[in-house]
Amino acid sequence: MELPAVAEWEGARVARGFSVEAASLPLEGGTDPAFGTVRWRTLVSADRTPSSGMTLGLAEFGPFDTLEPHRHGPAEFYLGLDGAGIVTIDGAPHPIGPGTAVFIPPEAEHGVVAGPEGLRFAYGFPTARFSEVDYRFSPRG
Repeated sequence: MELPAVAEWEGARVARGFSVEAASLPLEGGTDPAFGTVRWRTLVSADRTPSSGMTLGLAEFGPFDTLEPHRHGPAEFYLGLDGAGIVTIDGAPHPIGPGTAVFIPPEAEHGVVAGPEGLRFAYGFPTARFSEVDYRFSPRG
């Protein structure tokens, strides 16, 4: 018997645990030059999964691909999984690679450039839905 994704508990709606296989999800992005050439998979987002309060995804970069400098209200974290690159936060470069965590404060300008082997990292926001993150890209010089 399959349990419902959301249950009632003392009058409140409570999400049940679930799992998501990243490889089964479509790659998004890579087509809007404002974002750069990064592509991503949204793993946890309340508009797609029975979840609340957090968003989780995987960012995937080919060699020297980019995520253009931008800002957004919620804080964000990256956790390096494969490859290497540089995350620039408010003008300061921070290397990222497997096992390296990067914290990005709210409203900090940040962008990413992958190294010659590409880069893959997990990212997360303390928001229920990825669509709640308002990306504001910096003007290009």
